[in-house]
Formats: sequence, structure tokens, C-alpha cells
Amino acid sequence: MTATHKKLLLKVLILGDASVGKTSLMQRYVKGGYKEGYKATIGADFLPKDVVVQDHFVTMQIWDTAGQDRFDTLGRVFYRGTDICVFVYDVTNPASLENIHKWKQQYVEAQSSTMDGHTVFAVFGNKADLEDKRVVSQKRAEDWCQANGMPHYVVSAKDGHNVEQAFAVLVGEATERADTGPDFANGSIFPGQEEPQQRPERCSNC
Repeated sequence: MTATHKKLLLKVLILGDASVGKTSLMQRYVKGGYKEGYKATIGADFLPKDVVVQDHFVTMQIWDTAGQDRFDTLGRVFYRGTDICVFVYDVTNPASLENIHKWKQQYVEAQSSTMDGHTVFAVFGNKADLEDKRVVSQKRAEDWCQANGMPHYVVSAKDGHNVEQAFAVLVGEATERADTGPDFANGSIFPGQEEPQQRPERCSNC
């Protein structure tokens, strides 16, 4: 980081039904890998990622939350102070797209009114590598997202398709909002966590 770089902390939240691939997306974006097999997230987990976006050194805390109903109340404590919220559905499971309504409502109810208008939202259609099993068409998903005022990205945690590019767009937008909103992204480190220190990776898609 040079003297001209501004430091910025962004909290990224990943929401969606169980087994849509939230953990795999986080692992793919942060570590660039993929593990076969499904293991449910208990409560929530996070990974840090550092990138350089224009003149900003951005530290992201990416939170992966449980999709099972029994963890619903526990998961909501992680919603507040979110700068980027990504809703994930499975392109082979149409119900997971419709259920984003529920996740969005939960998010809005848990958020502080001071964050209104600041959060960058997006919908990721995961498992694009399973094209032969796809049930949710591109048009249906895009129409749904347009009606609900959120951008749509088709991605694959397994082969990495469009994951880096989609996150880069969201981080770029959040960084621009941070420049115009002094109270936005003002150090939303989760209590008990220190700011992670990692070697920064230059965001080539920003």
C-alpha cells in the first residue's frame, strides 16, 4: 500500500438457502479453490480478502451464513453493518430463487436505518457448470432480479466462472459509494476480530 492509497473496510454478506453453494463461492473467491462434498455452515463463518481498487486498499470481511431455518435467529446478528449483500440461488433449484424474497426481508428487518441506501445488493445464480441440469432459465432469473431491483450474475463456484468478475463489480461500486458517503463502511469489523493483515492482491477486473 502506498501513501496515496486510502484504507477501506467492507463487510460482505452471503445469504441464501442451504446447499446453494455459499461456502464454495466464498472459498473460490478468497482462496481460488473448490472442494467436493457438502458441509453445512453452523451459524456463520468468515474469510478476509485484501484487494487494491483504484486508489483504495480494500479489506473485505466475507461472511458466509447458515441457510437452515434452525440457525435463522443466530444468523441475523451478522446482518448489521453490511456493505455488500449477495443473495445466492442454485440454477438447478427454482425454489432457491423464489426464497431470496425471504432472505431480503430478513436482511431489511435486521438492518439499521442508518444503512438505508448504502448496501450494494446482487443475486448470484450458482452452479452454472451444471448446464444440463439447469431448471431456472437465464430469462426467468433476469426478469425476477429486474423486478426486485437487483443485478444478476451467473457464476460457478466449482470452475470459477464469473466469480472474480462479479465480485469485482460489487467491490468497485461499494468503493465508489464509500467516497460519497462519509458514514458508509466506517470500520464495521465484527466485535472481537482484529483487522486481518494479508498481502494485498491487485483486483485486475476493477
